[in-house]
Amino acid sequence: MNRTALSLFVAAALAGATLVGCAKPEPAATATPTPAETPATATASTPETASPDVHRFKIGALDAAALKDGDIDAANDGKTFAIGHPPADVAALLSAAGLPTDVLHLSIQPLLVRSGSRVLLFDTGAADASFARAGRLPASLRADGVEPSQVTDIFLSHQHQDHTGGLLTADGKLAFPNAAIHLSAPEWESLKGDKGAAALVAAMTPKVATFQPGAVLIPGVVTAVAVDGHTPGHSAYEIASGDQRLLYIGDTAHHHVISVQRPEWTIQYDTNAPLAQTSRRALLQHAADGHLRVYSVHFPFPGLGRIEAQGDSFVWVPER
Repeated sequence: MNRTALSLFVAAALAGATLVGCAKPEPAATATPTPAETPATATASTPETASPDVHRFKIGALDAAALKDGDIDAANDGKTFAIGHPPADVAALLSAAGLPTDVLHLSIQPLLVRSGSRVLLFDTGAADASFARAGRLPASLRADGVEPSQVTDIFLSHQHQDHTGGLLTADGKLAFPNAAIHLSAPEWESLKGDKGAAALVAAMTPKVATFQPGAVLIPGVVTAVAVDGHTPGHSAYEIASGDQRLLYIGDTAHHHVISVQRPEWTIQYDTNAPLAQTSRRALLQHAADGHLRVYSVHFPFPGLGRIEAQGDSFVWVPER
């Protein structure tokens, strides 16, 4: 499926139809490398101790865990969120939700899923990014019984540093040396064009597995969903087990109040703001219409819940 199919995805979603990537998806890219086999003696184990940075849950028969990496605080100054809208409008929504009005708090929690012999990680956190208080993913991963070398597949929603920051160690080596790194072909092309990401691109290249938007990545388990606008090839992911589904939304929506209740409000980092608006509303509508279980990497930890329609807008209902 080429990039022009996004307009079809948006139209279908707004009409209440199934999103691209949720039905009749494109086949996986034929160039996808096979992840390195994990020795049987190194199989990821189920931990016996609890950690406040790990929230375990099930997706059908699959074991999954929200892994806390850190937090981001963005000032309510009109420069990051709700571009073109006065901070007073943002403050009113935050106040109604019982939240501080001078700052917007984002959590960072990559998702881990065990599927047979494969260990899947969705995004990698912010690591030492200057704009975040982060870097806890390795400890959270180990608290869930997984060593970085045991991760077989990484699925990136997009290229921003709070999602790719954990890919490299402090000395520039791959933090997950045995993992195939999956991201959409348009996103990879965009990342390769970023001169500031040259070291990351060089380290990633041998492990990169690109796909076309909407591709099946692991049959019956992981399907990409094109949600363009935030970045040129931003992807959500549908994770399945039997009749159970989880929609990993990446950065389709950043804040559980502002982005959900006002999907037309854009963020500074939306590369194509009008398209991001349309894509965000379409995916939220799809999630609400389908009563889908949703996972957000940035909503309050652990980021699990559902989207409900409320008039011509939406609300986030966290899982209890």
